[in-house]
Amino acid sequence: MRTAVLRFALMAHDRVGRKRFTSEKSERFSESVIREMTRQAMLYDAINLAQGFPDFAAPQELKHAAQQAIAADLNQYAITWGAKNLRDAIAHRMSVAQGLQVDPETEITVCCGSTEAMIASLMAVTNARDEIVIFEPFYENYGPDAILSGARPRFVKLNHPRTRTASGPSTSRSCARRSADAPRRSSSTRQTTPRARFSAGPNWN
Repeated sequence: MRTAVLRFALMAHDRVGRKRFTSEKSERFSESVIREMTRQAMLYDAINLAQGFPDFAAPQELKHAAQQAIAADLNQYAITWGAKNLRDAIAHRMSVAQGLQVDPETEITVCCGSTEAMIASLMAVTNARDEIVIFEPFYENYGPDAILSGARPRFVKLNHPRTRTASGPSTSRSCARRSADAPRRSSSTRQTTPRARFSAGPNWN
């Protein structure tokens, strides 16, 4: 049997007439830092803190459920926003754990991890030339996601205050609150326009 391989090497030209094979969007960001750190860790046999690799087996219940699904020929595409029983379970979990009442039919979409969820959300709510305020430090996908969705990323650096009070060092909560307030006074934020539509929060861990 012959296998057909499709190649999508769409060629375009840059502003000075040179041929290029990548889009202008993709040229505005680099490869994943996480992947590069993983390669470096493997090269030097270092402890990899950039990417999580489970060093334990999957739960037996999960393996058994997967085996049952295969045996039962559950091999068709699920509903694009997630199987109903899974969405119902998520809605129940959110109610119990967070006290949030959500409609699994209209307010829950199941994604393949947070990476897909972020880009899908931005593609759904942003338009070309909208602005996204991204607080630094940030998860590396925020910038490329903004670019791919046609928006303009606005980076705002947060400074963690290392101040002391009369009772001792500032608490982490008060530090976080003052750090979050700081960008409102920064020149980066003042440069944003009414097109600012989205705010990507920092990674405090």
